[in-house]
Amino acid sequence: MPMRAVAIIPARMGSTRFPGKVLADVDGRPLVTHVWERVCAAKSLAEVFVATDSDGVAVAIEREGG
Repeated sequence: MPMRAVAIIPARMGSTRFPGKVLADVDGRPLVTHVWERVCAAKSLAEVFVATDSDGVAVAIEREGG
């Protein structure tokens, strides 16, 4: 059976230097959605997951189709 690679993007709201950074607006979208989109573009990955402690992050990713 071939191995499958997955990515897990950590998206924690409790940053000490920049609280809420993952939801910061970048060109009209939350930062985490830009990261998720680029990781999903990697052809070598079977799946991409976002690990978060925030409903806001989950909603932002779900809006993008994740």
